[in-house]
Amino acid sequence: MKRIAFMFLRSFFVLPYYLYKVMKYQNVNKYDAKTRYAFLHKEAANANRRGRVTIECHGIENLPKENGYIMFPNHQGLFDALAIMETHERPFVTVMKKEVRNVFLLRNIIQMLQAEIIDREDVRQSLTVIKNMTRRVKDKENFVIFAEGTRSRNGNRIGEFKGGSFKSAMNANCPIVPVALVDSYKAFDTNSIKPVTVQIHYLPPLYYEDYKDMKSTEIAELVSTRIQNTINSAI
Repeated sequence: MKRIAFMFLRSFFVLPYYLYKVMKYQNVNKYDAKTRYAFLHKEAANANRRGRVTIECHGIENLPKENGYIMFPNHQGLFDALAIMETHERPFVTVMKKEVRNVFLLRNIIQMLQAEIIDREDVRQSLTVIKNMTRRVKDKENFVIFAEGTRSRNGNRIGEFKGGSFKSAMNANCPIVPVALVDSYKAFDTNSIKPVTVQIHYLPPLYYEDYKDMKSTEIAELVSTRIQNTINSAI
């Protein structure tokens, strides 16, 4: 958590400008998704630099050329979304747990991204989120969802990927993009402000023809295995 405070301190003189811009771009009726995301994409890179975090990005060419795909990263910690936001140039929508919807700044970013909020304890509400994702992906929006449900807290050892997380991709028949995050936990989940390098690997996608005959649990196992193998090769 020291690094978060360090980032705020180093951003102190630009915070008023940043907050003004965040409030401005919350107006989703006036500013389109591309404009809103371009601001977050730029500021994520600035924040990471101020926090002494370097991102090494691999495999960006693996992202589908057409919009309407879902990325499934492993979940190491609080920094994961910033790593994706710095390296992914096209707008995406996040799926966030309900516990963060009232957190300072996060609630504003949720509005800017038009994020989906999920209550993991409410099955009916979770099904509604899956339906919303399916509809929005068919409308050519890109999504990020952490299939582990919560951060692994085991460094570069990932947790179990939940099969239900893949239902929206299956319903939309869209590409599934595995994303491997390496050492992301070192940014915010260790008590240090030493310079750190985080790796992000966009792996070759699974297209509908690749997984149409698979169960959701089988897809989850395949995606998690590919991610863990990539992490093992990178460390």
